[in-house]
Amino acid sequence: MRSTALLFTAALTLSSLALSSPLAAKEAASPIAVAVTAPGRPAEQVTLDEGRKPADVLAFGGLKPGMKAADVMAGAGYYTEIMARVVGPKGHVTAYEPTQFLPTDDKGKAIWTSLVARNPNVTQTAYPFDQFRAAPNSLDFTMLHLSYHDLYWESAQYKVPRTDPDAFVATLFKATKPGGIVAVIDHAALPGDTRATVEKLHRIDPAVVKADFVKAGFVLEAESDVLKVTADDHSKMVFDPSIRGKTDRFALRFRKPKKG
Repeated sequence: MRSTALLFTAALTLSSLALSSPLAAKEAASPIAVAVTAPGRPAEQVTLDEGRKPADVLAFGGLKPGMKAADVMAGAGYYTEIMARVVGPKGHVTAYEPTQFLPTDDKGKAIWTSLVARNPNVTQTAYPFDQFRAAPNSLDFTMLHLSYHDLYWESAQYKVPRTDPDAFVATLFKATKPGGIVAVIDHAALPGDTRATVEKLHRIDPAVVKADFVKAGFVLEAESDVLKVTADDHSKMVFDPSIRGKTDRFALRFRKPKKG
């Protein structure tokens, strides 16, 4: 009896050790957590994780393995790479980038060459800033990270024309599969003239975003305070050194109805 008890205790101990091992912990972790913490991402992007909380944001957004996803105005591909890891080989991520924002320097081009080499399930697609296009019913998930406000911005310097946000969201609605999701993360602004606020501060009132998407047919399914920063001064431009990377940001999840 004593030997049986000892064997049982040893088995429990080995089982506990196995579950506490890094490999077991990784296997038990969610695909999103693994995507964020697994090695291989550029160090300069990993340093942004603390402030951007990508695991929390994507869990809130509802990204899952196998999805066909889009990262609109992807920049340096911060979310593109994480999303590609989450959706896996059976999924795909299209990084949509305005032609005006495509990198022209060797460093910028190398960032994307390396990203696509690491993640063969990524495609980079360029489009004129005011003429976003995507195939109808092609997307399960779309990320708009700190970019939606730019649809209310225009700049002669960067060759960004005046854009119609309603047309953009209408196109995105058609491109989203029934039941598909759009996650919008942006810098919070106080109510006011939207274009003037964006021009001055690069912020947007979340109420404007909600109204735009609901008007197009999306349903506001949830909102999160995961990126809320109560100490943020909403009168400051987001590139102000005192608050850059620490702005108050809202997170919204919209869904296209399965019917209608």
